[in-house]
Amino acid sequence: MDVGLLPEFASRFPHEFSGGQRQRIGIARALIMQPEFIIADEPISALDVSIRAQVLNLLAELQQKRGLTYLFISHDLSVMRFICDRIAVIHKGQLMELADTETLFRHPLHAYTKALLSAVPIPSPDLKQEEPPIVYDESIHDYSSDFPLWCEIEPNHFVWGNQKELKEFRKAL
Repeated sequence: MDVGLLPEFASRFPHEFSGGQRQRIGIARALIMQPEFIIADEPISALDVSIRAQVLNLLAELQQKRGLTYLFISHDLSVMRFICDRIAVIHKGQLMELADTETLFRHPLHAYTKALLSAVPIPSPDLKQEEPPIVYDESIHDYSSDFPLWCEIEPNHFVWGNQKELKEFRKAL
């Protein structure tokens, strides 16, 4: 009942559930063990917009009610902006940047983060994208002698880069 499914749904076959109902079943299965931490890998990617909102609202409600912590794995930064406190950007398994959500959106530092954020569509038909999306080119990094490291560039804002890049990041702030 916590996930919004009626008891009579228990007699249904799996193919008789909608995508949103299946997602709610997955959430219920995760909750049965009374976790404090849930990893949600693309929890809304296959759902239509209205069902996405319902599932996100349900997750937020459950978070408040049960004191849950979520780790969302998603390619959809526009949605993650509105449901996450912090965002980590990963490229090929390597953390590139980690910051509070609004800090990351206002001041992305790593070139890969900038490229990702430049591709997020503006959700208003009245506004146009100012510039074309940035294409990330890994060849801009020279790690042959100046090796990259994970560094806290400002409080709660971490970035992956070599000494030359870190100096540029500090200057940009």
